[in-house]
Amino acid sequence: MAPRRGIKFNHRNGHSSGVDARRSSFSDISEGASQPGSPIGPKSASGSDVALELQEQPISEYEKKKQTFITRTIWTLVMIGAFFGAMFMGHIYIIIIVTAVQVVSFKEVIAIANVPSRARRLRFTKALNWYWLATTMYFLYGESVIYYFKHIVLVDKVLLPFATHHRFISFMLYVIGFVFFVTSLQAGHYKFQFTQFAWTHMALYLIVVQAHFIMNNVFEGMIWFFLPVSLVICNDIFAYIVGITVGRTQLIKLSPKKTVEGFLGAWIFTVIFGVLMTNVLMRYKYFICPVNDLGANLWTGLECVVNPVFVPHTYQLPIWFPYFKSFSMAPMQMHILMFATFASLIAPFGGFFASGLKRTFKIKDFGDSIPGHGGITDRMDCQFIMGFFAYMYYHSFIALYKVSLGGVIEQVITGLSPREQMELVKGISKHLVNQGVITEGVRLPVQL
Repeated sequence: MAPRRGIKFNHRNGHSSGVDARRSSFSDISEGASQPGSPIGPKSASGSDVALELQEQPISEYEKKKQTFITRTIWTLVMIGAFFGAMFMGHIYIIIIVTAVQVVSFKEVIAIANVPSRARRLRFTKALNWYWLATTMYFLYGESVIYYFKHIVLVDKVLLPFATHHRFISFMLYVIGFVFFVTSLQAGHYKFQFTQFAWTHMALYLIVVQAHFIMNNVFEGMIWFFLPVSLVICNDIFAYIVGITVGRTQLIKLSPKKTVEGFLGAWIFTVIFGVLMTNVLMRYKYFICPVNDLGANLWTGLECVVNPVFVPHTYQLPIWFPYFKSFSMAPMQMHILMFATFASLIAPFGGFFASGLKRTFKIKDFGDSIPGHGGITDRMDCQFIMGFFAYMYYHSFIALYKVSLGGVIEQVITGLSPREQMELVKGISKHLVNQGVITEGVRLPVQL
C-alpha cells in the first residue's frame, strides 16, 4: 500500500506549541464531525460548543452581587416579619426565638474549633460540648423560672424539690461533665483537649449566658427587649449609610470598612431614633408591663402598676433660664440616651471582637444559617453585649424592688417550719375575715 502524503502530525512538528497542537486536534474533530456520514452533524457540534462556552463563561461580578443582594433582601424581610410576628403573638414566642439563637450560635462557634477534633478521631468531644450547653441552659433557665414564677413553682408538689435544690442539682450535673472530661483525656492530645475545654466555656459565657440575660429582659417587659435590639439594628444601618456617604477615616483595622464618620454619625441618628421609639412604646402596657401571663399577646394586653420611669414628671428650670420655667418628660426619655450611647459606642465592639475571631480562624462567616447573611452569630455579635447591658442597667437604675407574692411564698416555705406556716395561715385568714374579704366559714382551722 502506498504511503499517504500531505499528512502532518502536529505532535511531531517541533515548531508547534502544545497549545497549537491541542487546537489542531479540536479542529480535526470538528472537521471530522462536519463530514457526511459522521455520527455528529454540524448542528449538534455547534450546540456542544455553545454549551461548553456557557459552562466555561464565569458569572460576572455584577451578577454575583445582584444575586447576593436579592437573597439578602428576601431573608431580611423574612426575619423582620418573623420577629414582629413573634413579638405581637406573645412573650413565649420571643423566648423560643432567643433559645434557638442561643443553640445555633453556640453550634456555629464550637464548629470553628471542632474540625481538628474530628481529624484526630477524639471520642466524646462533640458530645461533651452539647452536655455543657444542656447543663448551662438547665441552670440559667431554672433560675429564671424560679425567680419570675415562684408563686407557681413553689406550691407544686412535683416542682418544689427541683426548685429548692436547683443550684445543687445544676452543680452536680456540671461535676459529672467535669469528671467525664478528665477521664476522656488521651495521651498526646492533652493540649488540644484542654484548649477545647476552655474554648467551650468561653462560648458558653459569651453566647449562652449573655443571651440568658436577654431572655430575662423579656420577662421584665417587652420594651427592655425590643428597645436594645432595635437600637443596635438602627445603629448598624446608619453606620453603613453615613459611612458610604461621607466616611473617609478608617475606624479600626479589624473592620476596614468601618469609618469614624459613620461611627459618630450613627450615634446621633440612634439617639434620635431611641427618643422617638420610646415615646411610642411607653403608651402601651403590653410593652412596659412585666410578664404576669405567658398567654398574653398584643391584642389581649397586660395590666400592671406602671413603673414611675414611664410616668411624665415636671422639672423646674433655673430662674435665669429664658422663655420656659419648667418642662415635663418621663425619666425613661433620659435613660434612653444611655441605651442609645451604649448601642452606638460600645456594642459595635462586640462585632469587632467577632471580626477578630473570624480573622484568627481565617473564615468569612460563622456559618450559613441565614442565606445571604452568614450565620446567626454574624447577626447577633452586637446584640449579646447590648442585651447584657440592658439587663444590668435596668436592675441598677430602673427596677423597683418590692415585696412580691412569689418572694413571700419562698420565704414562708423555706424559712418557716410547718407549725409556723399553719400559724401564718391562721393569722392571714383572721385578718381577711376582719377586712370583710372572706366570710367566717372560710377560715382555715389550725390543727397542730
